Amino acid sequence: MRTRISLKEHSVQDAHSTDFPGGFAGEDDTWSQEDFEKKLKIEVIKLSDEEMEFDMIGIDASIANAFRRILLSEVPTMAIEKVYIYNNTSIIQDEVLAHRLGLIPICVDPRLFEYRQEGDEEGTAEDTLEFHLKVKCTKNPHAPKDATDPDELYRNWRVTSKDMKWIPIGNQSELYSSENIRPVNDDILIAKLRPGQEMDIKLHCVKGIGKDHAKFSPVATASYRLLPEITLTESIKGEQAERLAKSFTPGVIELKEVNGETHAVVKNSRLDTCNREVFRHEDLKDRVKLSRVRDHFIFSIESTGALKPNILMSEAIKVLIAKCSNFLNELDNSQT
Repeated sequence: MRTRISLKEHSVQDAHSTDFPGGFAGEDDTWSQEDFEKKLKIEVIKLSDEEMEFDMIGIDASIANAFRRILLSEVPTMAIEKVYIYNNTSIIQDEVLAHRLGLIPICVDPRLFEYRQEGDEEGTAEDTLEFHLKVKCTKNPHAPKDATDPDELYRNWRVTSKDMKWIPIGNQSELYSSENIRPVNDDILIAKLRPGQEMDIKLHCVKGIGKDHAKFSPVATASYRLLPEITLTESIKGEQAERLAKSFTPGVIELKEVNGETHAVVKNSRLDTCNREVFRHEDLKDRVKLSRVRDHFIFSIESTGALKPNILMSEAIKVLIAKCSNFLNELDNSQT
């Protein structure tokens, strides 16, 4: 009960937290840093420039959720905040265009910049990045007469994030290179033009957090789930074994031939989505036990591309440490 959450046919049992004193009679659940450090384990399962999956073991759900919320809304990034439209003759309204531009993720390390001061409209080299978007659509004089493809008929008819050019402010050209300051992806479609239509726009990027606006959120998603655990209480073989395998996500149950008979064994319960499909089979539901490990979290982070996911997790830890320090300082001040 303390280490597992049970999945029944129509309910989930023992889902309440046990990580607090007095939860169980006769047991000392006083929080201890020494015990916490012994139980805590981090195992990285998958890591790339965009995605990261790791196991966080030995913690309460409240801590896992704190990291999730911080990743979503309190780790800073750079995003387009000010859009100065000098010319826009496309069919997209200025307000809609500004909103689309603001959501384009910018590849730059926000740790190199400061927050812009409130009321500062111009910005400085320490807190602002400037981009210029200038595109004009024209007819292609060499297009075939029977052409219908816009790629053949027009030039510069697709406005994408590749057209955003970085304009250094102050000494930024000495500190950064154009390869390091750019939109994360070059093929993000901004607008479609026709001959005679054009855009001339200046963009200011500033540092911010997702709590202020979703465009500053550094992750496409940050989520966690508990590690599934599947136990077969009886041997299941033959046609029943085949039905059991089909009741779970592919790869969870493996069928093995033993003495000419098909037997079901649990291969990788981690892949299970806990859909409880097996409970629809009367002859199988009492022979399978479904549960989740209470303190084993499978954490997934998908970055928008500004920072790698492992760096984002490190920054989230720093934010949580700062929050705890501020809280302790407030407690000390209130007692003096």
